[in-house]
Amino acid sequence: MPAEPGGLARDRQRARRSQRESVLDAWSELHGGIDPRDSFWVERWVLLSSACARPLVRLGATPNAITVCGAAVTAIAFAVTFAGRGWFAVAALVILLAAVLDGVDGAIAAQTGAATRWGRILDTLADRWSDIFLAGIVVMAGAPPWLGVVIAVLTLFLEGIRATAQAAGMVGPGAVTVWERPSRVILAVIATVMAAIVWQVGLSAGGAQALAAITAGIGAILAVIGVLQLLLAVFRQTRGLPA
Repeated sequence: MPAEPGGLARDRQRARRSQRESVLDAWSELHGGIDPRDSFWVERWVLLSSACARPLVRLGATPNAITVCGAAVTAIAFAVTFAGRGWFAVAALVILLAAVLDGVDGAIAAQTGAATRWGRILDTLADRWSDIFLAGIVVMAGAPPWLGVVIAVLTLFLEGIRATAQAAGMVGPGAVTVWERPSRVILAVIATVMAAIVWQVGLSAGGAQALAAITAGIGAILAVIGVLQLLLAVFRQTRGLPA
């Protein structure tokens, strides 16, 4: 009798491991062959997104509906910042919710086999929509508007390079740079949390704007590095392709 529970436990463990590997493989297939196992954080994020997607799948949610919801929630986060500094902590939580939805739509597509070309196009459009609002949130947190414009332009330029290279025959994202979606979300969260803390401690307006400018400046530097990383990767991967 003691051997049976142990055998059942091993069977359950093997089943969980197989399911875990299936989730990671499905994500890799949807993201140009990138292996999430190469990064501890990406792997955990994929598994978390998959876990969050399961109850939504049972409710009949579609990937496209979640994609639209994620884009709408990012816009709501931007709108919340207009309510004043006391609401910036709420805006940070709303940004995180939007980020979760951004990962869940792909997990639903993987679990249901509902990935379509239109879904990928819609996901890309929603991401660019969200990128612009994230840059706007950084500005609302106190960063100079010109820095927000720089971040938005560099972000769209980076993604434009990637899309053009893929249309020219490049397979996959080219490179995972320092300025991908998680970095943009983290920057907006840091900016809003800092704005909330500054409001709580009563820091002077000049000091608050200086902190926000430093935060945005770091984001702009990361965006420049990301563009250079991607350009180098695209050059290496496409120079041998026929015109």
